[in-house]
Amino acid sequence: MTTPELRTVQAWHEALNSGDADRVTALSRPNVEVGGPRGAGHGTGLLREWVSRANIRLEPRRVFQEADTMVVEQKAEWRSADTRQTTGSQTVASVFVVQENKIAKVLRYDDLASALRAANLDESHETRSA
Repeated sequence: MTTPELRTVQAWHEALNSGDADRVTALSRPNVEVGGPRGAGHGTGLLREWVSRANIRLEPRRVFQEADTMVVEQKAEWRSADTRQTTGSQTVASVFVVQENKIAKVLRYDDLASALRAANLDESHETRSA
C-alpha cells in the first residue's frame, strides 16, 4: 500500500534526481527544515540552493514509516558539476516529515541506524524495499 506521504517523498526524489529545483521546492513547505552533515537550516531558498549546488542523486532503497515520519535508506551518488560523471557514492539515509502532502523536514544521515534513531523508528517500521 502506498501512502500519501510515500508518494510525496517519491515525487521529491524524482524531482531531485532530475535536477528540478522548482519541483523540489514546490513539494516542500515554505519553512522546510533541511539538514545534513554540515548542519541544518530552514526555507525553500536554502533547499533550492542545495539542489543547485549538491549535484547529488539519491536512489531510494528501503523505507520505514510511522504516520508522517519516514526514513529512506538511499544510494547517494555525487556528480561533477562540469562532466556529470559520478565522483563518489555511499549508502546514506534521510529522515522526512510530511505535512499536508509537503515535505516539512528532510535531514540526511551517514547511515540508516543514525536516521532511524533520530526519527525514533526501528526495523519493525519497514514498509517496503526498493
